[in-house]
Amino acid sequence: MGNTVLEQNEIVEKILDLKEKKNAVLLAHYYQRGEIQDIADYVGDSLELAKKAQETDADIIVFAGVKFMAETAKILNPDKKVLHPNPESGCPMADMATMEGVINLKKQHPDAAVVSYVNTNADVKTVSDVTVTSRNAVKVVKALKEDKIIFVPDQFLGSFVAKQVPEKEFILWKGFCPPHFNLSPEQLLPLKEQYPDAKIAVHPECNTETVKIADFVGSTSQIIEYATTCDSENVIIGTEVGLKHMLEKVNPNKNYIFPVNADYCGTVHCCDMKKNTLDKILEVLDKEINEITLPEDVIEKAARPLKRMLEIV
Repeated sequence: MGNTVLEQNEIVEKILDLKEKKNAVLLAHYYQRGEIQDIADYVGDSLELAKKAQETDADIIVFAGVKFMAETAKILNPDKKVLHPNPESGCPMADMATMEGVINLKKQHPDAAVVSYVNTNADVKTVSDVTVTSRNAVKVVKALKEDKIIFVPDQFLGSFVAKQVPEKEFILWKGFCPPHFNLSPEQLLPLKEQYPDAKIAVHPECNTETVKIADFVGSTSQIIEYATTCDSENVIIGTEVGLKHMLEKVNPNKNYIFPVNADYCGTVHCCDMKKNTLDKILEVLDKEINEITLPEDVIEKAARPLKRMLEIV
């Protein structure tokens, strides 16, 4: 960030003061910078933060995550002011899915349910039947009456779910998360040789070959649960490096090993998640800029699949 420790402490104090004065709440995803996680009111994965967004009585929600997450908070809290620290913090995977494309798929498969990963933009949610997270996708899909599923946008999470729900037919959108997709078995297996007792825990957004070699596959919060409690002292983690901050908080007695990925800043690294900084959080709280605004009809239509998911889980 370029701030000295003193400057960072001053920024933190100003943020905390403004949060109190303005009745604001700061939500942060596990992939955020450690210093942001440390001052957040809630840190979690997509499902946990969606629930907290719905439950909060704050007047202002500052969402430190990527844009679709802030949109989700606005959809679930239409009467609250939702601020996003950095409008440039988007999600390439979410941008791979289009509303028009989903509508066309639905026309080709009118008997299918459109199941959208929460990692989609608001317009795609408006044409979805239900949303899911990586943690609850299997449970939600099993609960649907439809036997055919259009899964948007992540083909790898969709494939992972399909294997666990073989009684249903899946039509997979060909989207993917670049950092997770680029994590290969060739990056993990040498680490396994170096730490023979290590368990490998990966996110289901990883490509199929990487998922195959894992001891555990789950959402960010599930990886935390597994990695901090499994019987191995060494755990190889196949997801965004920001998770290390929370892992070491929950159980500092273990060794969490993150693979090197030369294409993504040295590790599995979401550059978009890291675009949020303490400086930007202070700026949006102070000036109340970068507000998430959505048309009323978009909020109404996008809320239905989100609320349906929350009812199921």
